[in-house]
Amino acid sequence: MKSPLLAVTAALLMLGANSAANAKGCIKGAIVGGVAGHYAGHHGVLGAAAGCLYGRHHAKEQDKQRQQQSQVNGQGKL
Repeated sequence: MKSPLLAVTAALLMLGANSAANAKGCIKGAIVGGVAGHYAGHHGVLGAAAGCLYGRHHAKEQDKQRQQQSQVNGQGKL
């Protein structure tokens, strides 16, 4: 059971490596999710995968907000 979950987690980590925000969010989320999953019934790998997905989503949202904020302030225009 752990082998397929480990493969899925590795694939998710590789997908998140294409951008700094995605990788940063994935790593932080995987750590928190892995610890939470471990204590919630020894499902650390599943928690890490879910945490990675949530972390990537959250990092993308923050990056989008920063870009919008810089455009509103006039810093994003040439």
